[in-house]
Amino acid sequence: MDSVAIIVPLKAFELAKSRLRRGGVHDVETRLRDMAAAVLAAGKPRPVYVACESDEVADFALAHGAQVLRSPVAGLNEAAAYAHARLSSDFERVMIVHGDLRLPAGLGSFEPPAAVTIVTDHHGTGTNVLVVPTGVDFRFAFGVGSAAAHVHEARRLDLSHHVVTDSPWRFDVDEVGDMVD
Repeated sequence: MDSVAIIVPLKAFELAKSRLRRGGVHDVETRLRDMAAAVLAAGKPRPVYVACESDEVADFALAHGAQVLRSPVAGLNEAAAYAHARLSSDFERVMIVHGDLRLPAGLGSFEPPAAVTIVTDHHGTGTNVLVVPTGVDFRFAFGVGSAAAHVHEARRLDLSHHVVTDSPWRFDVDEVGDMVD
């Protein structure tokens, strides 16, 4: 059994990043594709899966060497839960990674220090990378305050946990100010 699989949930490119679009960022879809491609490449040599609903995103994932998990439900938490359940018989842990990391290098060689490893965003409140064991009823809580919610969930399940606040993965792109050209 492989120990860790990487899951990258991706929303349809034309629907993603409304705050960037409202902020006047041009060619958002191309930027999203470039960031997602970098995340998928950085996940190697581990098995990389894209959880998605969109045919376009599925084709993109396959073209970039990832496997596809067609999620029957919308939303990041639902896609993460679906992929976690689907991969539970094949992997010991899954690493859920946002597709908009600015500096994704090293994902494929990262050795999580605890059963649940939470890499926060640069504010220290969100979760950009989350490693969880399979075979447990982990409740995903991506969104505002997700780092604390994921710590709470690890405690509820009596799982060791570690929070990383200084990783290069703490930088994702949600707002215009997050962009680096």
